[in-house]
Amino acid sequence: MKVLILGGTHHVGRAFVETALERGDEVTTLNRGLSRPPALGVQALVADRTHTPAVAAALAGREWDAVIDTWAWAPRVVRDSSRLLSGRSAHYGYVSSRGVHRWPWPSNADESAPLVDGDPASDDSSDYAAAKRGGELAVIETYGERALLARAGMILGPYEDVGRVPWWLRRLERGGRVLAPGPADAPLQYIDARDMAAWMLNCAEHGLSGAYTVTGRPGAVTIGQLLETALEVTGSDAELVWAPDELLRREGVWLGMEFGLRYPHDPAPTGVNDADVDAVFAAGLTTRPLRDTLADTWAWLQAEGDPVPRPDAPSPDTWLDLAAERRVLDQL
Repeated sequence: MKVLILGGTHHVGRAFVETALERGDEVTTLNRGLSRPPALGVQALVADRTHTPAVAAALAGREWDAVIDTWAWAPRVVRDSSRLLSGRSAHYGYVSSRGVHRWPWPSNADESAPLVDGDPASDDSSDYAAAKRGGELAVIETYGERALLARAGMILGPYEDVGRVPWWLRRLERGGRVLAPGPADAPLQYIDARDMAAWMLNCAEHGLSGAYTVTGRPGAVTIGQLLETALEVTGSDAELVWAPDELLRREGVWLGMEFGLRYPHDPAPTGVNDADVDAVFAAGLTTRPLRDTLADTWAWLQAEGDPVPRPDAPSPDTWLDLAAERRVLDQL
C-alpha cells in the first residue's frame, strides 16, 4: 500500500513506520521534522499539524491508500487533517484509547461500554479521554464507514515514552531489593505497539473499519510474570520483594498505578486489565510473547538510551520515590 503516517517519530508512530516498511509498504510521514531524522526509505513531509494551511500545502497533489493517525491532543487537529485527506485516501486508521470509555470501566467491557462526550471541533487537550473521543468523532464525521478506531489498551514495546517498562527495566538494572506491587498473580492486559501496527495496517489493506478494543487477551500475563521476565532479559541479580496491596495503600505508595493495578482515587479499579477482546482477535489481531516485547525494549534502551518522556506522561515519582521504597522495604 501507499501509507501516510501522521507523526511517525515517537513510540507508536515509529512502530507504525517500521512495521509498514517491513511489510513492503510505500511510507510517507508528516510531522514537524524536529525529533528524529526520517527512517531510510521514508518520504518525509514537514509541517506542524496545528497549522492547517501548512498541512494543506504539504499534502497538495498527493494520494494514499491509507492514513494512520496517532494524534493524542486537540481533536480539532484530527478534524482538519481528516477533512484535508478525505478525497485522497480510502481508509483512515485512528489510534484511539480505551480511555474514551466512561469511568469506572465495567469488568469484561467490550466496545459497547458507555463513552465519554467529545467535541471534534475542540482545541482543548487537557482532558485526554474527551480529546481522544473528539478525535474519533472527527474521523467518523469525515470518513464514516471507512474509519478504523483502534481503542488501545496499555501500549508497551520499544520506543515507549510513557515510562512504564523502561522505568522498571532501569530499576531492576540497579539491583538490590526491589519493591514490587503485589499480588504477583494480578493479571495485566497490554498490547505491543508493533502488534497493533501490524493489525491496523492489515485492516487498511482489507478495508476493515469500525471501533475495536485493541489489547491482549485477559489473564494471559501477570505482573509477576512481567517483572520476573524483565529480570531475566536485563540479567539483573535484583531481588523482587512483593508488597501486599494493603501495605502499599496504607503507606500512600501507588506502585502498580503504571500498570492500572491501583489508583489514588480507586484502589481496586475494575475493567482495566480484563477487557473483552473477542472482536479484535476475531478480526485477526495476533500478539507476540511477553519476552520478545521486554527483550526488544531492553535492547532499544541499551542502544539509544532513555527516551525524552511524553509531555503528558506522569513522573515516575507519582508511583514511587526512593524514600518511599526504603520505608516499605524496611517493613517487609
